[in-house]
Amino acid sequence: MKLKYILLALLIALFTVACSEDDSNYEAPIVNEVEGLNKVQEITNNDHTIELYTASGRFYTGYNAISIRIKDNTTDTYIENASVSWMPVMQMPTMQHSCPNTNPIKEPGKDTVYSGNIIYQMAFEDGTGWSLTVNYTINDMDYSSTAAITVMQNDDQNVSSFMGSDNKRYVVAMIEPKNPIIGNNELVVGVYEMESMMSFPVVQDFTLSLDPRMPGMGNHSSPNNTNLTYNSADNMYHANLTLTMTGYWVLNLKLMNTEGDILKGEAVTEDNIQSSLYLELEF
Repeated sequence: MKLKYILLALLIALFTVACSEDDSNYEAPIVNEVEGLNKVQEITNNDHTIELYTASGRFYTGYNAISIRIKDNTTDTYIENASVSWMPVMQMPTMQHSCPNTNPIKEPGKDTVYSGNIIYQMAFEDGTGWSLTVNYTINDMDYSSTAAITVMQNDDQNVSSFMGSDNKRYVVAMIEPKNPIIGNNELVVGVYEMESMMSFPVVQDFTLSLDPRMPGMGNHSSPNNTNLTYNSADNMYHANLTLTMTGYWVLNLKLMNTEGDILKGEAVTEDNIQSSLYLELEF
């Protein structure tokens, strides 16, 4: 009987040792924090390499969701505690200007990835003209790096820059839907005022009327659309957009201020088939 208990104790001891050895050799799987993204380019200085990522691996006119990582050139490790800002600048023949943008912040659930957005309102045909300066602070030390970037023209008009009837310049950009479907879509649009060449604050509490049309199909519209109204939770304008079939759509818009004055755009009629303020999508 005693032998039976001795053998049982030996088996338990061997099992415990084996488990301890397995635990000590366990290595957590390496997580790819930029999975699903494609690198656009790198910006380097003496201390760090800044990696820029988008879903497409390119920058285009309109809204760009951009993720960045900062790698220490000495240790070859990614920085987890940076404070980051950036400044996109387009160099014109006689002047330079920036564009609407949101500075990168740490992505939830990630250690080394920071994300923000930039809305390029225009581009030269060959993609040249834009530069990006990334300013960042690590452990109370300030750093900066600048490089030329390539911004290509989007196939559809997903951003519009214009002078309003109030003599202020605005930028209107489509953010959603990225993948339109037949049926109801959430339309999300950003509206910004060009306060100066380098400042583009969000415009609050305006309204954008919406009239989607298919020019290639008799310029018909669709049912159950709503006007775009401001949402303070994300500083964007939201509406319901109904698309009844695949193809090319023009989203005719009118921008109205808080008093209801029309700053840009016209109603679509038999004599006026398209507003002067519009965005396009095709799917």
